[in-house]
Amino acid sequence: MQNEKCNEMREGAVENQRQKDIDQRTFAFALRIVRLCQKLDEKPGVGRTLSKQVLRSGTSIGANVEEAQAAQSRADFASKLNIALKEARETCFWLRLLQQSEIVKPELLTPLMQESQEITKILGAILCSTRQHSRDVV
Repeated sequence: MQNEKCNEMREGAVENQRQKDIDQRTFAFALRIVRLCQKLDEKPGVGRTLSKQVLRSGTSIGANVEEAQAAQSRADFASKLNIALKEARETCFWLRLLQQSEIVKPELLTPLMQESQEITKILGAILCSTRQHSRDVV
């Protein structure tokens, strides 16, 4: 019984650390997206139009992760993170489009795309863990 409680506490601590990490990463990612969009917005054309799309989705990830912190239930938490995951996937799409259309030099977007993909994987893992924990509790 004691070991089970210790394991639960450890798992909770790991989950809290992972949540802090994703909070910081999505905020830093949003800042990078803002800077990219400032550059894209300097010139008229397709880049400016696409910058609005990537700005909305790229900054929404962190906003929804932040919202999840104030979730009223595990289901609400999962819902907010699910929205963040969808926004992360959409951001991957827009970044890929910017890269392959060569509106931005492809090598300049590679680190941003890698971070976007990593955030997507982390959010997916947190959601899987949350769903699994919900099943274990019931």
